[in-house]
Amino acid sequence: MKKTRKLPQIKLSDRQKEKMQEEIKAFYLDVRGEEIGMIEQMHLMELFEEKLAPIIYNRALDDAKLWFGQMMENMDSDYYALYKNEE
Repeated sequence: MKKTRKLPQIKLSDRQKEKMQEEIKAFYLDVRGEEIGMIEQMHLMELFEEKLAPIIYNRALDDAKLWFGQMMENMDSDYYALYKNEE
């Protein structure tokens, strides 16, 4: 039986976190008309990393698998298109 390997938790770089915190701050100001503090921004980032990132990651894996399957189908038809007529 093949043992599955647990993937490490998805973590953002410091620069990615800064950018997301800027986006959160701008969102709150634009949509809610409120300023959001640094601590609240960090809490939202932690929530996103813990709960949302795995969902997005899994969706990306599903999309990659679908794309790869389509490419394999194309490869199969391209392979047989190379056959020569054996009359």
